Amino acid sequence: MINLDLGKRILALREKVVANFDFNDWEEIGLLTGLTDLIKNHPRLLRSLSWGDEDYSGNVLQVLKDIAEQDTRALTVFEEHAASKYPDQAQYISAKLSDRKVTFSPSVFQLPENTAIESDLIALMMPFNASFTSVHEAIKSACSSAGYRCLRVDDIWEESSVIQDVFNLIFRAHVVVVDFTGKNPNVMYETGIAHTLGKHVVPIAQSLEDVPFDINHHRILKYLPNSEGLAVMRDKLAEKLRQVTR
Repeated sequence: MINLDLGKRILALREKVVANFDFNDWEEIGLLTGLTDLIKNHPRLLRSLSWGDEDYSGNVLQVLKDIAEQDTRALTVFEEHAASKYPDQAQYISAKLSDRKVTFSPSVFQLPENTAIESDLIALMMPFNASFTSVHEAIKSACSSAGYRCLRVDDIWEESSVIQDVFNLIFRAHVVVVDFTGKNPNVMYETGIAHTLGKHVVPIAQSLEDVPFDINHHRILKYLPNSEGLAVMRDKLAEKLRQVTR
């Protein structure tokens, strides 16, 4: 039985795992806890980690709950190992950190003065076209339903250059939603920035043919631009966003 205190421990551990763990970490946990079979036999855990799928956070939560229900001592071993290997500290920028850190100094734009990540902010990258108005509204509705604020670069005007506002928005965002519909080159460029900054990117598109080859192995939320299709997209997007750890 998972009580309130145990639930809080599980949620805190999930956040650390999602931010840091790779395959080797999971193998170490299996070895230390004797629960290798539970980890490897989960139908989605390691696969979603490998592919960067949006449901990874939810899969981690399920495995942690299974461990807690099966052996709370194993959960304690898990917590101690994770705390030892990844001690809490102020981090620089990446939404998913690793052992290797990259220091960079961009020349096209500048790092914003405020480097804090806004946990309730979603940056939306999509074509600026009147035909996408209903799509924009559906995405904002999905974000709101999941407890997030949704901003596009046209919602802000802080810098003298648009690209600096774009970079600042992506930099501060916890999640970036990108719509590849129409193969918009700006969206492609902005997605590259988001991936480089280690952001959790949620891709959507009206046609899978519009998705760049380099990332079409990721799960894409495909939608139809009619009222029924947008309603379905809104609900599915909200569900995916709820799975993202803050």
